[in-house]
Amino acid sequence: MATRRLGVGFIGSGFNAQFHMQSWRGVRDADVRGVWSPTAKNAAAAAALARRLDVGRAKAYRSIAEMVADPAIDAIWLCGANQARVENVEEICDTIERGRGELLGIACEKPLARTVTEARQVARLVKRVGLKHGYLENQLFSPQVEQGRQLIWARGAATTGRPYLARAAEEHSGPHRPWFWQGRLQGGGVLNDMMCHSVEVVRYLLTKPGAPRASVRPVAITGHIASLKWTRPKYVRQLRRTMGRAVDYRRHPAEDFASVTIEFQTDDGHTVLGEATTSWSYVGAGLRLSAELLGPEYSMAWNSLDAGLKLFFSRAVKGRAGEDLVEKQNAEQGLMPVVADEAVAYGYEAENRHFARAFLGLEEPKLTFDDGVEVVRTLMAAYMSAETGRTVSFPPRGLEKFKPAVARGKWKP
Repeated sequence: MATRRLGVGFIGSGFNAQFHMQSWRGVRDADVRGVWSPTAKNAAAAAALARRLDVGRAKAYRSIAEMVADPAIDAIWLCGANQARVENVEEICDTIERGRGELLGIACEKPLARTVTEARQVARLVKRVGLKHGYLENQLFSPQVEQGRQLIWARGAATTGRPYLARAAEEHSGPHRPWFWQGRLQGGGVLNDMMCHSVEVVRYLLTKPGAPRASVRPVAITGHIASLKWTRPKYVRQLRRTMGRAVDYRRHPAEDFASVTIEFQTDDGHTVLGEATTSWSYVGAGLRLSAELLGPEYSMAWNSLDAGLKLFFSRAVKGRAGEDLVEKQNAEQGLMPVVADEAVAYGYEAENRHFARAFLGLEEPKLTFDDGVEVVRTLMAAYMSAETGRTVSFPPRGLEKFKPAVARGKWKP
């Protein structure tokens, strides 16, 4: 297996899939060979991007089944819309069960699904056909997070005791596509969309390198959700103009801010805390990721916008809007930080290199669909806490069948 290259097919052709493709320039053991999208021209455009990036001789497929059946495809990267997750996995597994295709593995973007019921269904389907599976959580592979964690535990925790508080945040001004804004489709608002990153980061930072993820176990969760910006009349109208009539935050809002506090018990008998916040109402240079880890005699901190490169443009510099400086860029003038290689900084390159090797049998996957299920359970517990206004013990009763009010179109901020 060491000499084989992994042929990868993408389900999804949008912003996320293209970010993965950009990172593939640093993946040595795999090639992007295919793309399927419900919109044929989008699949063709994404395949053309992969070819321009020289990361594989990708082509567009007419169906998921056709892509799975092609012997050139060894693994699937599932980067489509949340509302299609179960349907997409069913088509993959049905093709395999009918003997019409073979795969080595499947990797799925966050969140694994919209509810615990859906997440367990996805995991069950993939296990039934015997596929290796990986849960794509790029921020755990960010060089800053990984290096900071290793050093903190090797130097600080080893001499003065384990860390006791981790914080993480992801903030920007809102998603690119209309379906993200619609709770009935996406499964919620910013908590479901981005808290999956942050709750996993805090748990990861609090876990000793080499120790199992279960060595840091959630026992209580306090969640809060709010609409701080996008239900104000001016921004309701702005959303309808930019995202279409289906995104109506006057009638069917979703939260644009969420915070979660998680109390963990460790296998060595300590209580430690994780704090996470996410926002679609942040106004700054663009996407801001941050993380902190604190212990008895040490701390670490990371902010993705503390970039070494900064540019300044005066009012005389005018041009079209874009995202060439930083993802979710909010301005084209003034002093702007530049994230020179976002695919590396956010962890996509290291993540994809790892899972390609894992599916080739060269490494054990660091995150599986089982971990993805646990993340969804954490998110749903946070929604339960937010809706009841109280801390919930984990796992709370009714978690397995719970569906957030935002996702049911019943939430009123």
